[in-house]
Amino acid sequence: MTLTAMGLWLGVASTSTAWGAHIHDRIVAIVNNEVLTESEVSAEIREDVERIKKDYAGEEQDRRIDYAHHAAVTKLVERKLQLQQARAKGVTVSADDLSRTLDEMKKQGDMIDPDDKKAVQGIREQILLMRVVEREVRGGITVGDSEMRRYFKEHENRFALPEEYTLSQILVIPRASETPADTRARAQKVVDGLKAGEAFEELALKYSDGVNAARGGRLGLVRQGELHAPIEQALANLQAGETTAAIETPEGFHIIRVDDRRPRQFRPFEEVRAEIQSLVFAQKSEDFFQSWLADLKDRAYIEIKF
Repeated sequence: MTLTAMGLWLGVASTSTAWGAHIHDRIVAIVNNEVLTESEVSAEIREDVERIKKDYAGEEQDRRIDYAHHAAVTKLVERKLQLQQARAKGVTVSADDLSRTLDEMKKQGDMIDPDDKKAVQGIREQILLMRVVEREVRGGITVGDSEMRRYFKEHENRFALPEEYTLSQILVIPRASETPADTRARAQKVVDGLKAGEAFEELALKYSDGVNAARGGRLGLVRQGELHAPIEQALANLQAGETTAAIETPEGFHIIRVDDRRPRQFRPFEEVRAEIQSLVFAQKSEDFFQSWLADLKDRAYIEIKF
């Protein structure tokens, strides 16, 4: 068959028709000695196309489908290259390996019909891909102590514990019988009482609608990031013993006292060593993988037929 630059078609015999009809499947790429067909690409993007057609119309729909098609061609070309490399390196998947994987998937609730040859072949290829990457990429990666310490120094904030507060709260919740102005007035009454020197605990018992009112409004230890954003902002510059104004959130109005605050703490290197090792290994693995894949592409014959 002559390979033309555009619009190449491949005749594929159908096994589902008694009279031997043929399905013609356009070749969209040649990858060394293999072809990538339009039906493979269509199967890859079927769910994406359904979602795009549901969410978009007109030119935007066409643009997104076209992008999904191009992305799928790139992904499937790379997949073929990796599978070819697996075969070249003698990487295999035994029947026992495949059976164990299917059993493990079943235990995790991911059911694969063992009689579905296409689905089983897909799982076999996934195992091959993992094994060839493990052998060709991850197997040669090491992470040295100096790399880990450099990463720790450059990403110190990643390993910081959030600032902690010990707080007390008076919460004024809107009642069905009152207007927003009435609720705000009740909250302001609390603020005015605090300014006049009344004890926070007594005002909590008298006015708070929070579940902790009986304990003088004590919330206990709270970490930064666990509170509503307006409350976090109000607490940012307060010192121990100081109280916020009435802060409105969807729950109601909060008047909060900072009983104590602990600044952000940095975890020591030895405590996070294993975590850093995993992070650096993952980063190096991705870098090595992209380099390895680029090398496969450079050495391969790839012809895209759009």
